[in-house]
Amino acid sequence: MPEDTRPRRRRTLLVTAVTLALLAGVLVAAVTTRSEEATAASSLGAYRPASQYHERVTESFYLPMRDGTRLAVALDRPAVGGKAAPGRFPVLWQHSLSIDRKPEDGAGPKTGGIQTMPTLTDNGYVVAQVARRGNGQSFGVRRGYNDRIEALDAYEVTEWLAAQPWSDGNVGIYGCSNTGDAAMHALTTRPPHLKAVLAGCFSWDKYDAWRAGGISAQWGFGPSRTIEQDMANNPVDGDADKTLLHEAAVEHQQSTVLADLWRSMPYRDSFSPLVASRFWSEGSVGTYADQIRRSGVPVYVIGGWRDELRGQGIATLLNVPGSRLLIGPWKHCENAGFALVEEAHRFFDQHLKGIDTGIDAEPRIHYATPDSDVPDATGLAWKSAGTWPPAGSVAQPAQLGGDGVLGSASSGTRAFTVDTTVRCPVDVGSGPAAQPCPVGGIAWTGPALERDTELTGTPVADLSVRLDRGDAHVFAYLEDIAPDGTRTVITDGRQQVSLRAEQPAPYALPAGVPWQRAYAQDAAPVRAGEVVRLHFAMLPTSYQVRAGHRVQVTVSGYDTRETGVLPDANGTRIEVLSEPGAPSSISLPTT
Repeated sequence: MPEDTRPRRRRTLLVTAVTLALLAGVLVAAVTTRSEEATAASSLGAYRPASQYHERVTESFYLPMRDGTRLAVALDRPAVGGKAAPGRFPVLWQHSLSIDRKPEDGAGPKTGGIQTMPTLTDNGYVVAQVARRGNGQSFGVRRGYNDRIEALDAYEVTEWLAAQPWSDGNVGIYGCSNTGDAAMHALTTRPPHLKAVLAGCFSWDKYDAWRAGGISAQWGFGPSRTIEQDMANNPVDGDADKTLLHEAAVEHQQSTVLADLWRSMPYRDSFSPLVASRFWSEGSVGTYADQIRRSGVPVYVIGGWRDELRGQGIATLLNVPGSRLLIGPWKHCENAGFALVEEAHRFFDQHLKGIDTGIDAEPRIHYATPDSDVPDATGLAWKSAGTWPPAGSVAQPAQLGGDGVLGSASSGTRAFTVDTTVRCPVDVGSGPAAQPCPVGGIAWTGPALERDTELTGTPVADLSVRLDRGDAHVFAYLEDIAPDGTRTVITDGRQQVSLRAEQPAPYALPAGVPWQRAYAQDAAPVRAGEVVRLHFAMLPTSYQVRAGHRVQVTVSGYDTRETGVLPDANGTRIEVLSEPGAPSSISLPTT
């Protein structure tokens, strides 16, 4: 008899007509049921005012901070006849890992929108790149990653940029990945002249981003570069022999090793002696949510349905009034097929130049829905919404039947053994752009859909499990199975069994999405034969499953992207129960 007798939502789930309708595809196609709110956004990415300038001049130099630490700055200014144009201009800047705008600095490919932002000098902006202390060409020691020292530097840089004779005092900051985090942390210090923030693929809550479900995964640890790697950077003007660059590179070697920092903090409330801080809190933008809200500064969040941090962008949207969200069918800091610089230009013209670009009259959310029949996910129509999830999205529970059928009421227990030696059979990329690849485990497959079905929102896994040891990592994948057997992961989630306890979230989440506090005191290994409930969110998604395809759920105990596999994970036996009093299901967000 299962020992977990706590009350639980939908503890006994029957296969209702609604669930069967979903799995058989009898729901009306999403395109015909979508509310008027979700319409194509014709002005999105189409803002192209005539260029005012056709030249730019670039200079680089060191800017001393309050403690004397020199930060490297690269400055692009509009130019006429080879000289900087006269007059005062609004300023945009990025708090980066170098002043070179290299792909390895974490803000996406060189051809991506974030990396080409300096082209806005053509439209009357000064654009600056500033290397964060302890990184790139800058001097100093990096204590943490997006810590309060960096945030205070950002305050100084913002106010310095506002005070220059070529500045009109209106400053915006932008970035993606680590520079997106840096942009948001700049906002937490509330510089008086910061007027707008555009940030992509960053973390609202660092623990929930970097250790989702208590499990660290593929986006790495952050930069820890050798002297030789730092010396590959371009020096600032006047340092042709790289003397200053070498001095800075030597200083960087005293920086905190970020891999050691993250590993020293297995719990959300862990104290790291490396930085003398409970750094998950210090480094989280959400810790300073009140400061952000009081600033009143508009925030534009950029994300991708193939990026691990997309849930963090949605959390920001829900917790920062007036913020905006653009999310497309992209991986980390990508924007293929979309004119991101043009959209950023529209946003900054509105808030730094006072031009009515129409952006404030639009719904807060723009999103594109990848399609199972469009492999490259380009050329998709954009939709808009005023809330997340969009109006009309409804959570539909589907049981994981004991017979392996998604939506079946069959009772039974299915088991698998964890194999940590298996590798993904296909190339799914690396680093923050790596994609999920289920290996091992067991699957539940639904019937072929009779109609197109859109899944938009946050799927939630609700599993009854039994282990043969005290702890395990459990992964759940929502998949699209094409008629020819092609398998596409729609979204995924994960949960460490010992950190399964739910508490109310300290920040707003979509309705019905569970949250685990994961303090040290919450850790609860299981006993032999004990049945426990794992109730955890997958990453949010928007995906169109076409008629003839099947929806599948796979549960495994290992993911090839893991960077912290449990020491005794290999050989773990995991049972998933589908029995009265101990059901397992998944909640699917359908529109």
